[in-house]
Amino acid sequence: MNKRMTITEVAELVGISPKTIVRWEKVGKVKKARRDWRGWRIYDEGDLDSIKQFRETIVEF
Repeated sequence: MNKRMTITEVAELVGISPKTIVRWEKVGKVKKARRDWRGWRIYDEGDLDSIKQFRETIVEF
């Protein structure tokens, strides 16, 4: 079973800000998260992997 995670948990695991994930979703770099009944973003392990993969494509200066 896939573990469900909050945006804060995903951001900490990837090493970025939750705001960065939201920005990437808005511009279409990563797929939009599912929402729970409260409207909070919910991620699973597949979503985490996708965000990690995109993060690895970014060149840091």
